Amino acid sequence: MGTVHRPLPDLPDTTDPNAIVVAFASNPAFRAAEWSELTTPGNPYRRPVRPDDLAWVKYHNTMLPEKALRLSALLGHRMLRNIYDLESTLVAPADGVDTVGQDRADFYSRDNRVRSALARPVLERHLFDFLDDATDETSAADALELVRTTAQSLSQSAPEAAKLIEKLTGTKEAAVFVTMQYHGFIPAVREALGRTGIGEFPRHLDGLQAALLGSYQQWISLRSAYRNLLEAAGLAQTPGGHWQLLLGTSLARGNHLLSLAADPGRLPELVGAAAFSHLAGQRDTAALRPILERGLPAETNFAGFDLGIGWAVDLDDFLPEVLDALVTSYGQDAPRAFRRGFAAAQRLHELWHQDLAAQLSWADQIELHQEYAEKIALYLEDNNIVVDLDTFVESEEETSTTHVHNEHRLVMIEEGQMHFWNNATHKIELFTGDKILIPVSRLHGSTVLSGVCTYHQPIIPDDLLRKII
Repeated sequence: MGTVHRPLPDLPDTTDPNAIVVAFASNPAFRAAEWSELTTPGNPYRRPVRPDDLAWVKYHNTMLPEKALRLSALLGHRMLRNIYDLESTLVAPADGVDTVGQDRADFYSRDNRVRSALARPVLERHLFDFLDDATDETSAADALELVRTTAQSLSQSAPEAAKLIEKLTGTKEAAVFVTMQYHGFIPAVREALGRTGIGEFPRHLDGLQAALLGSYQQWISLRSAYRNLLEAAGLAQTPGGHWQLLLGTSLARGNHLLSLAADPGRLPELVGAAAFSHLAGQRDTAALRPILERGLPAETNFAGFDLGIGWAVDLDDFLPEVLDALVTSYGQDAPRAFRRGFAAAQRLHELWHQDLAAQLSWADQIELHQEYAEKIALYLEDNNIVVDLDTFVESEEETSTTHVHNEHRLVMIEEGQMHFWNNATHKIELFTGDKILIPVSRLHGSTVLSGVCTYHQPIIPDDLLRKII
């Protein structure tokens, strides 16, 4: 039998963080979306990233907190989830599409694994370092007090997204979008806890290991009801099936736990993140479930909707013992690491609710934002104001993978027709002369329907937008 040659992959310039990210994103499975790929329910390996944007979206440093909803975060979290999912067994459904075999080979290829190992620390630094809690020494008592005060605060307030959704007109659309975002991070959170629970734990941490594994086991027991919930919303269970419509903050919440699970030395930090997820999940499930019940079919089984982590424990009894055990194994810095994980999960949770509320509000008021666009365009013309703009000339079926802008923009159709989308429930038709305002950080995509479509995107500064509308 002859020798099997396994050539090593070509490596990017390992001194250049951006070159590393570009090399990873060049995987064919991450190519830009085509017109038929708004959803990809038959292909769990197809993960459009918008790699062309990496010519100017950079990852050489830490993202600033105020940019946590911007394009580098969305694209970065898409790439990071692709990295973590290399450790998952993703199986195509029976009705998989023709490209499944090749995309699977590309997704799990040796080249992709090597490049992912280089890209992971670059992306984690950019996306998560702004969350670092610089708190001074923290005792176990301090950590437990943080948990108690947070639990009390959560019990006395409703999440921002839930309060906003109550005012929306599109109840069904909101219910589908919330279910989709839930699908974007909860399975990843549960998997992260399950991965962490696998390993060698000393006797004094047996209770923690049981809780971590129990979270994933409980998730498996919900699988049938979970599939039924997704089907009621018209969604697929396939990982990444609605990839293009996942908010960056939805991906971030799952990625945060997966990042901690991928580094066993950070177990106290992961326990802190899990503790917050346990508390917030109970409150959020109670707040958001009525919205699903109003928007989805009456016969829907909502048992699969659980934003928590399935811990059947009382934190007041469970955490003191766990923190003592973590101090025994990880030293006196364990409570501080716990607090860091707890605070980071809380920050990402707040960003998610902010992002979800803003996206739902915009999507529910498209006609109003078309009126705003007309008003802004008229104001610019009447006052001879010149703003920066981009112009695009695209051909039929040319598709813009979903993305966000780092500034407010108008879309102004000079000639042609396109489908514009921001949810799985419907597409918005834009014709010659139509205009729409896209606020900063709002997720959207488009497909050209006419032979040629020419459109402009004036960039509207924030102070000018406030002055006009």
